[in-house]
Amino acid sequence: MTGRTADGSAGDADYAAIGGGYSAYRQPEPRIAALVEQALDGARTVVNVGAGAGSYESSAFEVTPVEPSASMRAQRPAHLPPAVDGVAERLPFPDDSFDAAMTTFSIHQWSDTAAGLHEMRRVSRGPVVVLTCDPDLVRDFWLYAYAPLVLDTEARRYPAVAAVTEALGGHADVTAVPIPADCADGFNEAYYARPEMLLDPAARRACSAWSFVDPETAGRYTEHLRRDLADGTWDARHGALRDQPFLRGSLVLVRAV
Repeated sequence: MTGRTADGSAGDADYAAIGGGYSAYRQPEPRIAALVEQALDGARTVVNVGAGAGSYESSAFEVTPVEPSASMRAQRPAHLPPAVDGVAERLPFPDDSFDAAMTTFSIHQWSDTAAGLHEMRRVSRGPVVVLTCDPDLVRDFWLYAYAPLVLDTEARRYPAVAAVTEALGGHADVTAVPIPADCADGFNEAYYARPEMLLDPAARRACSAWSFVDPETAGRYTEHLRRDLADGTWDARHGALRDQPFLRGSLVLVRAV
Protein backbone atom coordinates (compact mmCIF):
# COMPACT_ATOMS: atom_id res chain seq x y z
CA MET A 1 0.00 0.00 0.00
CA THR A 2 1.44 3.34 -1.01
CA GLY A 3 1.44 6.29 1.38
CA ARG A 4 -1.33 8.83 1.40
CA THR A 5 -1.17 12.42 0.23
CA ALA A 6 -1.52 15.31 2.64
CA ASP A 7 -5.32 15.17 2.63
CA GLY A 8 -5.41 11.40 2.93
CA SER A 9 -5.88 10.51 -0.74
CA ALA A 10 -4.67 6.95 -1.08
CA GLY A 11 -4.77 6.50 -4.83
CA ASP A 12 -2.68 7.89 -7.67
CA ALA A 13 -4.51 11.23 -7.90
CA ASP A 14 -4.05 14.02 -5.36
CA TYR A 15 -7.54 15.21 -4.42
CA ALA A 16 -6.14 17.89 -2.16
CA ALA A 17 -5.04 19.56 -5.40
CA ILE A 18 -7.86 18.66 -7.80
CA GLY A 19 -10.86 17.84 -5.61
CA GLY A 20 -11.91 21.30 -4.48
CA GLY A 21 -14.67 21.82 -7.05
CA TYR A 22 -15.28 18.17 -7.82
CA SER A 23 -18.85 18.00 -6.54
CA ALA A 24 -19.93 20.95 -8.72
CA TYR A 25 -19.15 18.99 -11.89
CA ARG A 26 -19.51 15.36 -10.77
CA GLN A 27 -23.18 15.16 -9.90
CA PRO A 28 -24.87 11.75 -10.03
CA GLU A 29 -26.54 11.14 -13.37
CA PRO A 30 -30.07 9.84 -12.57
CA ARG A 31 -30.21 7.36 -15.46
CA ILE A 32 -26.89 5.83 -14.46
CA ALA A 33 -27.92 5.92 -10.79
CA ALA A 34 -31.03 3.92 -11.64
CA LEU A 35 -28.88 1.15 -13.14
CA VAL A 36 -26.66 1.07 -10.04
CA GLU A 37 -29.71 0.94 -7.77
CA GLN A 38 -31.22 -1.86 -9.86
CA ALA A 39 -27.98 -3.85 -9.56
CA LEU A 40 -28.19 -3.52 -5.76
CA ASP A 41 -31.87 -4.46 -5.59
CA GLY A 42 -32.70 -6.61 -2.57
CA ALA A 43 -29.95 -5.19 -0.36
CA ARG A 44 -30.64 -3.17 2.78
CA THR A 45 -27.09 -2.35 3.91
CA VAL A 46 -24.47 -1.30 1.34
CA VAL A 47 -20.83 -0.28 1.71
CA ASN A 48 -19.71 2.33 -0.83
CA VAL A 49 -15.96 2.10 -1.33
CA GLY A 50 -14.13 5.16 -2.64
CA ALA A 51 -17.34 7.05 -1.98
CA GLY A 52 -16.01 10.51 -2.76
CA ALA A 53 -18.64 13.22 -2.41
CA GLY A 54 -21.45 10.68 -2.40
CA SER A 55 -22.53 10.28 -6.01
CA TYR A 56 -24.77 7.27 -6.64
CA GLU A 57 -25.54 6.68 -2.96
CA SER A 58 -29.25 5.89 -3.04
CA SER A 59 -31.60 6.64 -0.18
CA ALA A 60 -33.14 3.24 -0.88
CA PHE A 61 -30.26 1.66 1.07
CA GLU A 62 -28.51 2.10 4.39
CA VAL A 63 -25.13 3.16 3.00
CA THR A 64 -21.79 3.13 4.82
CA PRO A 65 -19.37 5.25 2.75
CA VAL A 66 -15.59 4.78 2.84
CA GLU A 67 -13.34 7.56 1.50
CA PRO A 68 -9.65 8.28 2.21
CA SER A 69 -9.55 11.88 0.93
CA ALA A 70 -10.37 14.58 3.48
CA SER A 71 -11.22 17.08 0.75
CA MET A 72 -13.71 14.68 -0.78
CA ARG A 73 -15.26 13.77 2.57
CA ALA A 74 -15.74 17.48 3.25
CA GLN A 75 -17.79 17.89 0.05
CA ARG A 76 -20.38 15.31 1.02
CA PRO A 77 -23.83 16.97 1.29
CA ALA A 78 -25.47 17.14 4.71
CA HIS A 79 -28.22 14.65 3.86
CA LEU A 80 -25.68 11.86 3.29
CA PRO A 81 -23.93 9.96 6.09
CA PRO A 82 -20.35 11.04 6.87
CA ALA A 83 -17.73 8.83 5.27
CA VAL A 84 -15.42 6.50 7.16
CA ASP A 85 -11.75 7.40 6.65
CA GLY A 86 -10.41 4.22 5.09
CA VAL A 87 -8.97 2.63 1.98
CA ALA A 88 -10.32 -0.12 -0.27
CA GLU A 89 -7.37 -2.42 0.35
CA ARG A 90 -8.03 -2.52 4.11
CA LEU A 91 -11.72 -2.08 4.82
CA PRO A 92 -12.29 -1.64 8.57
CA PHE A 93 -15.20 -4.08 8.82
CA PRO A 94 -15.66 -7.74 9.79
CA ASP A 95 -16.48 -10.38 7.18
CA ASP A 96 -20.02 -10.35 5.78
CA SER A 97 -20.88 -6.99 7.35
CA PHE A 98 -23.11 -5.76 4.51
CA ASP A 99 -25.77 -7.05 2.16
CA ALA A 100 -23.91 -5.61 -0.84
CA ALA A 101 -20.89 -3.53 -1.84
CA MET A 102 -20.54 -0.85 -4.48
CA THR A 103 -17.92 1.42 -5.98
CA THR A 104 -18.28 4.01 -8.74
CA PHE A 105 -15.49 5.67 -10.73
CA SER A 106 -12.96 4.63 -8.08
CA ILE A 107 -11.15 1.36 -8.75
CA HIS A 108 -8.72 2.91 -11.24
CA GLN A 109 -7.36 5.04 -8.38
CA TRP A 110 -6.64 2.23 -5.94
CA SER A 111 -3.05 1.19 -5.31
CA ASP A 112 -3.99 -2.52 -5.49
CA THR A 113 -7.19 -3.12 -7.42
CA ALA A 114 -7.38 -6.86 -6.79
CA ALA A 115 -6.87 -6.40 -3.04
CA GLY A 116 -9.63 -3.79 -2.90
CA LEU A 117 -12.06 -6.00 -4.83
CA HIS A 118 -11.23 -8.95 -2.59
CA GLU A 119 -12.01 -6.74 0.41
CA MET A 120 -15.36 -5.74 -1.08
CA ARG A 121 -16.18 -9.40 -1.56
CA ARG A 122 -15.04 -10.20 1.98
CA VAL A 123 -17.27 -7.65 3.70
CA SER A 124 -20.31 -8.28 1.51
CA ARG A 125 -22.81 -11.12 1.88
CA GLY A 126 -24.31 -10.36 -1.51
CA PRO A 127 -23.53 -8.69 -4.81
CA VAL A 128 -20.56 -6.46 -5.53
CA VAL A 129 -21.36 -3.69 -8.03
CA VAL A 130 -18.61 -1.78 -9.85
CA LEU A 131 -19.13 1.19 -12.17
CA THR A 132 -15.96 1.62 -14.20
CA CYS A 133 -14.60 2.01 -17.72
CA ASP A 134 -13.29 -0.59 -20.13
CA PRO A 135 -9.70 0.45 -20.92
CA ASP A 136 -9.92 -1.26 -24.32
CA LEU A 137 -12.57 1.29 -25.36
CA VAL A 138 -11.26 4.49 -23.74
CA ARG A 139 -9.35 5.65 -26.83
CA ASP A 140 -12.38 5.13 -29.10
CA PHE A 141 -13.52 8.67 -28.40
CA TRP A 142 -13.02 11.89 -30.34
CA LEU A 143 -11.05 13.45 -27.46
CA TYR A 144 -8.14 11.13 -28.27
CA ALA A 145 -7.34 13.25 -31.34
CA TYR A 146 -6.97 16.30 -29.07
CA ALA A 147 -5.68 14.96 -25.74
CA PRO A 148 -3.97 11.62 -26.41
CA LEU A 149 -1.94 11.55 -23.19
CA VAL A 150 -5.08 12.14 -21.12
CA LEU A 151 -6.84 9.13 -22.58
CA ASP A 152 -3.64 7.08 -22.60
CA THR A 153 -3.52 7.77 -18.86
CA GLU A 154 -7.14 6.69 -18.43
CA ALA A 155 -6.56 3.50 -20.41
CA ARG A 156 -3.48 2.72 -18.32
CA ARG A 157 -5.20 3.36 -14.99
CA TYR A 158 -8.41 1.40 -15.56
CA PRO A 159 -8.02 -2.33 -14.89
CA ALA A 160 -9.15 -4.71 -17.60
CA VAL A 161 -12.75 -5.79 -17.16
CA ALA A 162 -11.63 -9.43 -17.17
CA ALA A 163 -9.25 -8.66 -14.28
CA VAL A 164 -12.13 -7.11 -12.32
CA THR A 165 -14.42 -10.10 -12.79
CA GLU A 166 -11.60 -12.53 -12.01
CA ALA A 167 -10.76 -10.74 -8.76
CA LEU A 168 -14.41 -10.72 -7.69
CA GLY A 169 -14.98 -14.37 -8.53
CA GLY A 170 -18.42 -15.96 -8.63
CA HIS A 171 -20.73 -15.11 -11.52
CA ALA A 172 -20.33 -11.67 -13.07
CA ASP A 173 -22.49 -9.75 -15.54
CA VAL A 174 -20.97 -6.85 -17.47
CA THR A 175 -23.37 -4.29 -18.93
CA ALA A 176 -22.49 -1.41 -21.24
CA VAL A 177 -23.93 1.79 -19.75
CA PRO A 178 -25.39 4.37 -22.19
CA ILE A 179 -24.14 7.90 -21.51
CA PRO A 180 -26.82 10.56 -22.07
CA ALA A 181 -26.00 13.72 -24.00
CA ASP A 182 -26.97 15.89 -21.02
CA CYS A 183 -25.15 13.68 -18.50
CA ALA A 184 -24.94 15.39 -15.11
CA ASP A 185 -21.80 13.49 -14.17
CA GLY A 186 -18.88 15.28 -15.80
CA PHE A 187 -16.39 12.58 -16.79
CA ASN A 188 -14.68 12.99 -20.15
CA GLU A 189 -17.14 10.98 -22.26
CA ALA A 190 -20.07 12.80 -20.64
CA TYR A 191 -19.12 15.76 -22.84
CA TYR A 192 -19.26 13.81 -26.10
CA ALA A 193 -21.97 16.15 -27.41
CA ARG A 194 -20.84 19.24 -25.45
CA PRO A 195 -17.15 19.64 -26.34
CA GLU A 196 -17.10 23.25 -25.16
CA MET A 197 -17.29 22.00 -21.58
CA LEU A 198 -13.75 20.64 -21.83
CA LEU A 199 -12.48 24.18 -22.36
CA ASP A 200 -13.46 24.87 -18.72
CA PRO A 201 -10.43 24.25 -16.45
CA ALA A 202 -12.67 23.28 -13.53
CA ALA A 203 -14.47 20.68 -15.64
CA ARG A 204 -11.12 19.20 -16.63
CA ARG A 205 -9.92 19.14 -13.00
CA ALA A 206 -12.97 17.06 -12.13
CA CYS A 207 -11.65 14.39 -14.52
CA SER A 208 -8.60 13.12 -12.64
CA ALA A 209 -6.69 11.90 -15.73
CA TRP A 210 -6.09 15.53 -16.72
CA SER A 211 -4.03 15.99 -13.55
CA PHE A 212 -1.40 13.61 -14.94
CA VAL A 213 -0.67 15.91 -17.87
CA ASP A 214 1.56 18.92 -17.30
CA PRO A 215 -0.14 22.33 -17.62
CA GLU A 216 1.73 23.28 -20.80
CA THR A 217 0.61 20.11 -22.58
CA ALA A 218 -2.95 20.47 -21.31
CA GLY A 219 -2.92 24.04 -22.59
CA ARG A 220 -1.88 22.89 -26.07
CA TYR A 221 -4.62 20.26 -26.06
CA THR A 222 -7.36 22.68 -25.10
CA GLU A 223 -6.14 25.35 -27.52
CA HIS A 224 -6.34 22.78 -30.35
CA LEU A 225 -9.92 21.98 -29.35
CA ARG A 226 -10.74 25.69 -29.02
CA ARG A 227 -9.49 26.39 -32.55
CA ASP A 228 -11.40 23.49 -34.07
CA LEU A 229 -14.60 24.56 -32.35
CA ALA A 230 -14.15 28.15 -33.46
CA ASP A 231 -13.54 27.36 -37.14
CA GLY A 232 -16.09 24.55 -37.43
CA THR A 233 -13.61 21.69 -37.80
CA TRP A 234 -14.92 19.81 -34.78
CA ASP A 235 -18.52 20.07 -35.97
CA ALA A 236 -17.59 19.01 -39.49
CA ARG A 237 -16.09 15.82 -38.05
CA HIS A 238 -18.27 15.12 -35.03
CA GLY A 239 -21.24 17.47 -35.16
CA ALA A 240 -23.75 14.63 -35.52
CA LEU A 241 -22.99 13.75 -31.90
CA ARG A 242 -24.73 16.92 -30.76
CA ASP A 243 -28.04 15.33 -31.79
CA GLN A 244 -27.23 11.82 -30.57
CA PRO A 245 -29.19 11.15 -27.35
CA PHE A 246 -26.80 8.53 -25.95
CA LEU A 247 -23.22 7.39 -26.41
CA ARG A 248 -22.18 3.81 -25.93
CA GLY A 249 -18.61 4.43 -24.92
CA SER A 250 -16.31 2.80 -22.40
CA LEU A 251 -18.61 2.97 -19.35
CA VAL A 252 -19.60 -0.44 -17.94
CA LEU A 253 -21.39 -1.80 -14.88
CA VAL A 254 -20.05 -5.03 -13.37
CA ARG A 255 -22.28 -7.01 -11.01
CA ALA A 256 -20.75 -10.08 -9.36
CA VAL A 257 -22.64 -12.52 -7.13
